[in-house]
Amino acid sequence: MANWSDPRSDIAGFGNASAARSEAFDAGLRKYMLSVYNYMASGVLLTGVVAMLFSAGGETSLAAQVFGGSRLLAYGLMFAPLAFVLVLSFGINRLSTVATQALFWAFAVVMGMSISWIFLVYTDMSIAQTFFATSAAFAGLSLYGYTTKKDLSGFGTFLIMGLVGLFVASLINVFLKSDGLGWAISFVGVLLFAGLTAYDTQKIKSIYAYVAGTDMMGKSAVMGALNLYLDFINMFMFLLRFMGDRR
Repeated sequence: MANWSDPRSDIAGFGNASAARSEAFDAGLRKYMLSVYNYMASGVLLTGVVAMLFSAGGETSLAAQVFGGSRLLAYGLMFAPLAFVLVLSFGINRLSTVATQALFWAFAVVMGMSISWIFLVYTDMSIAQTFFATSAAFAGLSLYGYTTKKDLSGFGTFLIMGLVGLFVASLINVFLKSDGLGWAISFVGVLLFAGLTAYDTQKIKSIYAYVAGTDMMGKSAVMGALNLYLDFINMFMFLLRFMGDRR
């Protein structure tokens, strides 16, 4: 009798190996995305705690002294988080994972101080309501970005151009102090960062294939968290303009 093996067993073997690799990749991706969301959520929580502590005491708080005192100091604190974003964005290849994490936490703390003024202007209840509304919207948009089969990369250029336009309009309105323009900026801001939430989630998901198993994986998770953090905070701040009740 001829000594031969059924080729179908080899095919089944290749299929099983491919399925195992796919399952391992999916498990790794879920772990990676969970790490991103954990960093992001912890950063938002840290920012909120710092903002509340910095504004504790109302008119006698540190926030009141800073934002009610020197305008130069107030603007310096408000733009300070941008320095951390620039360092993380342009220096990520030279930074270690530990340094990247430390800068992210430091950024979250400074961001808390820079937005602490909202507790002096808006009621605690309206801030809480806006936060939960933003959380619900963020969760839905991020889930869409994670699960959709549609390629959202085409929206990237449009969204970035929109951000540039939003920044220029906001800068102009610092001098014009137009309420109408301010409302329009807030409306467009909510829409832009809603779109960016879905776009950035899909982008972070796709990046995993390139960083899996490399030294960049830890730093990439932090940077992904930073992007989603900025989407959340900005959407919250613009939405607060509509939902916030002034004291």
